[in-house]
Amino acid sequence: MPARSDNFQKFVKQKKGSAIKEEIKQQKRKEKKEKAAAIEAHFERKRAERQQRQQSPAPAAAVKKGRPNKYPKKEAEENVAKPVADPKAPVKSAAKTAPVKQGTKAVAAKTPSTKPAAHSGGFERGATELMPLNKYVAHGGLCSRRDAAVWVKEGKVTVNGEVVTDPGMKVSATDMVKIGNKKVTPSRNFVYILLNKPKDYITTSEDPQGRKTVLDLVRTATDERVYPVGRLDRNTSGVLLLTNDGDLAQKLSHPKHEVKKVYEVRLDRALTKGDMDKIASGITLEDGFVAPDVIAYADSKDKSIIGVEIHSGRNRIVRRIFEHMKYDVKGLDRVMFAGLTKKDVQRGRWRLLKEKEIRLLKFMNQSFVKVKE
Repeated sequence: MPARSDNFQKFVKQKKGSAIKEEIKQQKRKEKKEKAAAIEAHFERKRAERQQRQQSPAPAAAVKKGRPNKYPKKEAEENVAKPVADPKAPVKSAAKTAPVKQGTKAVAAKTPSTKPAAHSGGFERGATELMPLNKYVAHGGLCSRRDAAVWVKEGKVTVNGEVVTDPGMKVSATDMVKIGNKKVTPSRNFVYILLNKPKDYITTSEDPQGRKTVLDLVRTATDERVYPVGRLDRNTSGVLLLTNDGDLAQKLSHPKHEVKKVYEVRLDRALTKGDMDKIASGITLEDGFVAPDVIAYADSKDKSIIGVEIHSGRNRIVRRIFEHMKYDVKGLDRVMFAGLTKKDVQRGRWRLLKEKEIRLLKFMNQSFVKVKE
């Protein structure tokens, strides 16, 4: 690299506010203003041209814009007058339909889209599509796919009047599927509800003892039958997802995905540093070894309030960890589940998920799924 000139060194050594530096600054400001004015003039000219095109009548023979045609002979053959087809005659193939000219653009006729609408159900594509029986039941908004498989194996589900015990049996929308005497109808509209669950509510669809359930809190949210994804104890509060999307419920609740969960734990006394280190290293419970991903004091002034990040989906795992260490859990609040937080959602309130949140859940964003080595 060539050495700097003496003039450059002299310029660098100039004091702030010197004449030469001020002159350069003014020159740069002038160039910036001229560039901005040129850009504005360009867009103003484009706007004027667009407005003029809209006001002027469309030409009789529209000229196709774009790149020059490399095959003028082929274009000439296409422009030869062709007999007009009978509009009542059936179309043999939608893919061979000629382009339909609109104004100055050629718009190719498209085949009807087979892609289901947003949050649509499994049989949106037609009644002939087949679906596993447990998935069919789950899409009826009764339970998750895993629970549906259990119901099928227990002989609680009938198809066209016959008991079926194979969860993978293929059924279509024309089949009559019943649980008991109740017909199962797959939902065509998926609903995703985030609830900030309070204490004293059961995380089930129904309770034989007549206790309050989380569905009592979301009665006004939708007319579709939804059910909770996973479980929270009666005395545990925090983030809970309810949906009628059986596929998503299966993914989020299946142990192999190890979805990220964050809890705030309130203990009966301060957690000692030694016990925290033991929990962080991992402990062995009656159902096997477990170690949280992160454990820390949530409040530096009150060491009885602990933050725990964990991916394990085992039942009551957080409570059992601290009970194993001889601590009594006075309060347990889930502040995050699968990337969803209870921010701006008061206790006992709910909100519908946003489109971005639904996409992240469906594609199992790796930010809330444990990476397996």
